[in-house]
Amino acid sequence: MHSTGYVVKFILIVSVVVALVLASMATLLQPIHDRNEAIANKRSILNAVGHHLEQPVRSLSDDEVLEIFDNQIDQYVVDVEGNTLSKEEVQKKGYSGGMAEHINIGRERRKSESERIMPVFVFNTTDDRQFYIVAVHGSGLWDDIWAHVALEDDFNTIAGVAFGHAAETPGLGAEITDDPMFSEQFRGTRLFDDEGEFKSVTVVKGRARDEYHEVDGVTGATVTNDGVTDMFRRGLRNYFAYFEKLETQ
Repeated sequence: MHSTGYVVKFILIVSVVVALVLASMATLLQPIHDRNEAIANKRSILNAVGHHLEQPVRSLSDDEVLEIFDNQIDQYVVDVEGNTLSKEEVQKKGYSGGMAEHINIGRERRKSESERIMPVFVFNTTDDRQFYIVAVHGSGLWDDIWAHVALEDDFNTIAGVAFGHAAETPGLGAEITDDPMFSEQFRGTRLFDDEGEFKSVTVVKGRARDEYHEVDGVTGATVTNDGVTDMFRRGLRNYFAYFEKLETQ
């Protein structure tokens, strides 16, 4: 029978070996994880303009997603004053990649509004149209929710929305991503009323009455519905100064 000291040494050696193996695997798999996460983010961005692609985003291979993103997407990082930041300026903000695709909107949301930076993706269609895709982030019932919102070049009309969530309830709040009809309602809605005042889009309980500023909510998901409404109102405002500068160019 082995002594207590032998058993302890054996356990320590096995623990060290297992720790080294796990650490090595994590290091080796990190580039794969990072690539998959980046592609998933790019799919979400393209989903916001899915109606203007030749085939559904879900049917695109990873390489096709990357090809469209590289050839038809221009990306910028802006601040709340409407300034476009250089790659070096973005890197100084803590994003080593220095590009819009690297910006973490959830992280930026925790900053004061005056310090936030936001990504802008400009999708160039094959028939020479442009759509401006911006990112907004908010809170659902259990955790974060977010969306990529595509705007036509009037910076008013919504051309498409792609939602995401961290932990909403399946069959309820999770329907913002699981039910394509929810996001489809946003196409053609508008941010501003006829007088030019910001009205945004409200997710309402029951039937929407204003075709330009209301959509039907998810039944039984009041908190998530309200979270989407608040996310649009707060998040889109951060881009107004940038839109105004573009309109005057």
